[in-house]
Amino acid sequence: MRANSTKKRWLSLLATTTCLAVVLAGCGGGNGSGDSASSSSSATQNEYKEKYDPEVTISTVWGIDPELKFKNGESIENSVATKWAKEKFGININSLWSVTDTNGAFATKLRLAMSSGQEMPDVVTVGDNLLAQDLIDSGMYQEVGPLFDKYASDTWKKAMEQDPNVWNQYMRDGKRMGIPVLDYAYNNDYLLWIRQDWLDKLNMEAPKTIDELETVMEAFKNKNPDGLAPDKVTPLSIGFKTSMNTWMGDPSWIFGAYGTLPFQWNESADGKLEYGSIHPGMKEGLVKLSEWLKKGYIPQEAALWDENKTAEPAVAGTAGIIPGPYWMSGWPLKDTVKNAPGAVWKPIQIPTGPDGKAMRHGTPFVNGVILIKKDMEHPEAFFTYENYLFDNYANPEPGSPYDNGLFEGYDYQLDANGKQLPIEEIDGGYVNVVRYLLVRDGARIPDAQMKALLNLADGKEPETKLEKDVAVNYGSETPAAAKVLLSQEDISYKNMFTGPTTQTMKSKLDYLNKIENQAFNEIIYGKSPADAFDTFVQTWKSGGGDQITQEVNDWYASVKK
Repeated sequence: MRANSTKKRWLSLLATTTCLAVVLAGCGGGNGSGDSASSSSSATQNEYKEKYDPEVTISTVWGIDPELKFKNGESIENSVATKWAKEKFGININSLWSVTDTNGAFATKLRLAMSSGQEMPDVVTVGDNLLAQDLIDSGMYQEVGPLFDKYASDTWKKAMEQDPNVWNQYMRDGKRMGIPVLDYAYNNDYLLWIRQDWLDKLNMEAPKTIDELETVMEAFKNKNPDGLAPDKVTPLSIGFKTSMNTWMGDPSWIFGAYGTLPFQWNESADGKLEYGSIHPGMKEGLVKLSEWLKKGYIPQEAALWDENKTAEPAVAGTAGIIPGPYWMSGWPLKDTVKNAPGAVWKPIQIPTGPDGKAMRHGTPFVNGVILIKKDMEHPEAFFTYENYLFDNYANPEPGSPYDNGLFEGYDYQLDANGKQLPIEEIDGGYVNVVRYLLVRDGARIPDAQMKALLNLADGKEPETKLEKDVAVNYGSETPAAAKVLLSQEDISYKNMFTGPTTQTMKSKLDYLNKIENQAFNEIIYGKSPADAFDTFVQTWKSGGGDQITQEVNDWYASVKK
């Protein structure tokens, strides 16, 4: 595996549910929403501006990523980004406090501030969904829908319209209580990465079906073209310690071949939501995994392997196939050649099941939420700040001020000919400065990165910021992988339940997840017969699952209105 210093660039791509919560703040200046106490007479004195004079202040609190670097004597409270906000917009960033976010320290400190009556930031951006829901339910934060409608730029609004469902988890009684933080589309959708050099030596084609996949795995193991002994080969590197539905080494597409995706809520034929792990197709998928385990096609320790562990045999040159995102050729698969010279990884489509079916977990377009405090007098200054990023940084035109990055000498550097240097060559080190901003990744338009990748895949010379970033810093197969991914665009299925934790989930979900994990592992490892799945389904339903299903569908009906 690569060192953390190299891995960090890929972390900025991730839209995982475990993303670090960063809290930021609001400001003085402007109108409040129509039904808010902030619509005071003073609000009319300082309408939305490109730059504020007199200056306005944004109070903020920070959860600092432990991997985040600082240079030039800076800190999160006083950085190139805070200076930029003051000079560019007349906005002072006033930090109430900051904490290095290890072991949930940020959420803990924010909860303590909330419960003990400490000053809370005017605007708060949170990546931890449970914390976000608690803040919404605290009553401290106002309806943001009218503010967004009034102040957000057209660029930001159009980005939000790419998936109207992003608002759902932050709705209360039909009101939009938080502004979703947008992420890149398809960021954690996966395909299969396969050792093309092994296929070539065996004179085999890439598998298109589960049956063909089994034939390839058998050959990789027992006729290994690199001469590896069968017990040294991992034909398919997967793991399910964390979840049956994750971002690397993911097994959920195997169940997708039989019509379901585990550990998420899918829409059934009647338009209602059903929990994927109790669908009959799960039984067939579990039987298939059990067969593959006995034949040595998947790791014997798969139940103990998390996402990063599944990458180890791939990087070591002993795995033939690994599921993962389109950007994996840059990290971690780029390192395979160090251990297996001549190794060539290529992206291929998710194989189909006996009925021609394929499904994969789809990436949400949202990875956090922005909340605005009820008593905030002038919230429009936050929109001045964020609108600018959406209009000028999210997908800048070639030749524009942010064409190469945000701050020269931090996230980019140009050579004598004006060309971007790889980030490893930046004087004094690369800094992921978007983590200094009031919203974690600055501003992202969901489809922008994928469009850039497709342009490069079709042979276009890199011109835009996103195209140059991919060309300079990502693995060579990344554009081709994006094209393969989108060739199966219709098999991506997002988790359709994005609402707040339901009442029964709070008391029963830990238990239900535990029995699910135990039942599935016992079937895969042959400790229980396949019919144990039917027993699990009944236990799940009677143990709170039916009630949760009702609550989930009540929520779904409310947001579909």
